[in-house]
Amino acid sequence: MSYQQLTEGQRYQIFTLLAEGYSQSAIAKRVSVHRSTICRELKRNSDDSHYWLDRANTLSYQRRSQASKYRISQDTIWFVEMVLGWDWSPEQISAIAKRIDLPVSPEWIYQHIARNKAQGGLLYKHLRQGHKRYRRGKHTVRKPIVNSVSIDERPAIVDTRERLGDWEADTVLGKQGTGVLVTLAERKSKLYLVKRVHSKEADVVKDAIIEMLMPYKAHVHTITFDNGGEFAGHEAIAAALDAKAYFAHPYSSWERGLNENFNGLLRQYVPKGTDLRQVSDEYIEQAQTRINLRPRKCLEFRQPKVFFDELLQAA
Repeated sequence: MSYQQLTEGQRYQIFTLLAEGYSQSAIAKRVSVHRSTICRELKRNSDDSHYWLDRANTLSYQRRSQASKYRISQDTIWFVEMVLGWDWSPEQISAIAKRIDLPVSPEWIYQHIARNKAQGGLLYKHLRQGHKRYRRGKHTVRKPIVNSVSIDERPAIVDTRERLGDWEADTVLGKQGTGVLVTLAERKSKLYLVKRVHSKEADVVKDAIIEMLMPYKAHVHTITFDNGGEFAGHEAIAAALDAKAYFAHPYSSWERGLNENFNGLLRQYVPKGTDLRQVSDEYIEQAQTRINLRPRKCLEFRQPKVFFDELLQAA
């Protein structure tokens, strides 16, 4: 039996049957509702264990009036659909909507997207899709990186995320032989940088990282790499940027968790197996911009690009 709100006539029946000594189960049968409906009605609208008809009708009306205040306005729907188009998550949208006096819950946004999809809409395509992560086999042999310094020797301040200028580096592969995306993430501000290069060769990746970080050289203290051979040029990178380079432990992606997380976001725009020769630099830049303008929960829903610029001005 589906739930329906009680009418004034049904409340009159409940009031009368209670006065005649009927049990809740018997009243439910006579009123043709579920027993839990009767139980809920008595719990909500009784006063000192007495069920008063006028009081019950008044309280019910007040609750309905209060609920109508929180119906989602057309302005809110317009805002939700606009920022969904920017690939914000429902949680991010909800947090910012409350700040601009357009309150809406993440649950409602998900429901709205589901309704839109059922009607043939495409809002669902702006939700981030899960991607399986590739795990290397246990017996994969990697060529040691010369003069690498373990993350164990990295200054403790990097873990606290108290200062601007500690970066994580990684690469995202396109379809085999079509290119690589070099990615960098700044730990305090969560700024994310992406650059496409034609190969995974160490010299190519080295030049890309130096080019990406040179505009922020004064705010590059450390860079943490994984153990991929593409980062064999770490000493030249550190020298050019006057920074320190450290390497995470093998198969310990959580030690560069921020960059891993952002690479997952990037896959929304560049799915695994993408032929990077068919992707323009302008498109990559647009993806980078969208990611950097997504509000981040860990930043109290501030946008990484805005927060980074604020930190630069304050430095």
